Amino acid sequence: MKGMKGWVLFGVLSVLALTLAACAPAATPEPAAEAEPFKFGLVLVGPRNDRGWSQAHYEGGLYVEENMPGAEMILFELLNPADKPEATLEGVVDDMVADGAKLIFTTSDEFEEDTLGVAEKYPGITFINVSGDDALTGEAPANLGNIMGRMEDMKAVAGCAAALATQTGHIGYLGPLINFETRRLTASAYLGARYCYENYRELNADDLEFTVTWIGFWFNIPGVTLDPTEVTTNFFDTGVDVVMSGIDTTEGIDVAGQRAAADEVVWAVPYDFEGACETAPFICLGVPYFNWGPAYLETAAAVNDGSWKQSWDWNPPYWEDLTDNSRTAAGWVNGEGLAAELQAHLNDFISGLASGDINVWSGPINLQDGSEYIAAGAVASDSEIWYLPQLLEGMEGPSE
Repeated sequence: MKGMKGWVLFGVLSVLALTLAACAPAATPEPAAEAEPFKFGLVLVGPRNDRGWSQAHYEGGLYVEENMPGAEMILFELLNPADKPEATLEGVVDDMVADGAKLIFTTSDEFEEDTLGVAEKYPGITFINVSGDDALTGEAPANLGNIMGRMEDMKAVAGCAAALATQTGHIGYLGPLINFETRRLTASAYLGARYCYENYRELNADDLEFTVTWIGFWFNIPGVTLDPTEVTTNFFDTGVDVVMSGIDTTEGIDVAGQRAAADEVVWAVPYDFEGACETAPFICLGVPYFNWGPAYLETAAAVNDGSWKQSWDWNPPYWEDLTDNSRTAAGWVNGEGLAAELQAHLNDFISGLASGDINVWSGPINLQDGSEYIAAGAVASDSEIWYLPQLLEGMEGPSE
């Protein structure tokens, strides 16, 4: 009996212990460690909501914040002579560095020379100049790199769409200022237009008119540049029925939408920003757009973990899906204005570019002055495309 009582007592105590344990408050888990803050600067030449170049960069910065724990963007917009004439890139960078930026993107070739200066001033900060080539030429210090999307491919697609749609055989190109970048992009559009005019429309490519008017800057500066609204209006008044844009803002599609609303048969191909067709979707043939998020994220992560190395990156489109914004550096969105049968031709052209069966930079290609640039049977090198010295034979408009 004495032993039985002991076992009973032991059982009672065990049950009591289990009951007390069950009633005890759960242990508070250790809070998850917060990611170390990583601040990066983004300097825009225009406003963050321009529906063009600057907005595409701003959304690239947001992509970094959304996909990199602890990332925080320091934004400066409208760094240009018209909006903030008193501001300098050096002053902007001074403030960003003081605020803790470890990485600074300067998003215009307008900033290329000044980016060299601030990179030398702050050797412990990583700088990326968009569209420049100082890392390629060896002029850049070790903390300065360059990133650019290979928009030339998408401009060829845009030119093809314009050539498929035009009924007058006259395409107008609304250009910004004249430099290597703008010449090669405009020429790529022309070459794409010629290819599709001849191979899908079965018309003589030499009969296609392609007129370029440069306004003098990336967007309108009253009293300094040509007014892009007036330039676009003049295009339509002189027989153009498709206006392609190479500027940072939306005047081309704005005017085209107004003219179409007045029952004119016209179309537009805007530029830079994925949502640019939304201004006038019914006459938009499509938009070639930059997608900065993946490259910006990769750069920020490499700077943060110490693995970043200087490079000059001319990032290609993701041909398998030109709207996959987790992968492509340059994309294309079909517009509502492109009829279904024309889209079929455009899709075939895109497939040919993707496979390499079509290369619009295949010779013979002459410069605007008539001199041979790419011989028959040859293909332009990256350097020959990047440093295109003139517009091409057949294009109307100044090269310098």
